[in-house]
Amino acid sequence: MNSLITLYLVFHVVMAATAFVPSHTSSYTKRPQSQIQAVASKNVESLLKTNRAKLEDLATIAPDMPEISRLRFALAFPNRFESRKAIREAVAYREGEGKSIVEAAAKAVAAATAVEGKWDNEVVRDGAPHAAAINRYITPKNILTLSNDNGDLIYVIRASSIDDTQLMSRVSVKQMTEFFCYVKEVHNIVANLRSEKTGRLCEVVFANDISGVRAIPDQRFSQALTQSSQQYERLYPSLAGPTMILNLPFFLQAFIGLIKPLFPKTVQDRLAFESAPVLARLRDLTPLSSNPRTRQSFTSEVQRLLRKL
Repeated sequence: MNSLITLYLVFHVVMAATAFVPSHTSSYTKRPQSQIQAVASKNVESLLKTNRAKLEDLATIAPDMPEISRLRFALAFPNRFESRKAIREAVAYREGEGKSIVEAAAKAVAAATAVEGKWDNEVVRDGAPHAAAINRYITPKNILTLSNDNGDLIYVIRASSIDDTQLMSRVSVKQMTEFFCYVKEVHNIVANLRSEKTGRLCEVVFANDISGVRAIPDQRFSQALTQSSQQYERLYPSLAGPTMILNLPFFLQAFIGLIKPLFPKTVQDRLAFESAPVLARLRDLTPLSSNPRTRQSFTSEVQRLLRKL
């Protein structure tokens, strides 16, 4: 394939991949040095102590919201006006249009963790909005969530394995958006539980595997990704971590310097193009969930890549 045409295709796939990830919302005011140090350490106790006044202020708006969730808003929006505005919007969503999604995710996570130390992923898949249609195309072969040793979630996506054209012939953009919003809510619940258990503020790391790119993503699928990612910024601040674009074809790696500046600056700050040999060797993502040795090799690979950021 002509390299310029392939570059064009890869750019659109990468754009679709980064649609899973929001821009930072933490640039309204300069943080005090003590808060910067606490955020860098991700120590929940330190963060709660540093932001106690903000958390109490936000509790007057969202008294039923878990403290870890309020902490994420306090960190993402240092400006009091912005944090109060954002949390009001989140409360309105969770009690209004997003209520069914929020409740479905909570029910699914409770069922998935009913057995101590176990995770029943099928319960979560089956509990998703429009699961009957979507789960035929979104499977552990192309999208799955893992954990690293720190408690962070690793959201792995191999877009080339998703038949997005067929998928979008069976569901609307709205339905696909609701599905992705459900995934985000599940991630939010699990990351908060992990944060409370480990004492470290956990986040979601995005690992987008570009292996097998052959075509531009379906426009409707990309639209659903974009719409749901906008909710990440508004409703799940301080949850999204680094984004890795993995296994870009070798002959296109020289174009990284041209591709990266095309993204918003806030995305560039957390965007890395890297090789992931363990992932590249897999025909599909299934071994990451079924083979403990393969999973450990990949999560270790991700940790090495993250240390480079």
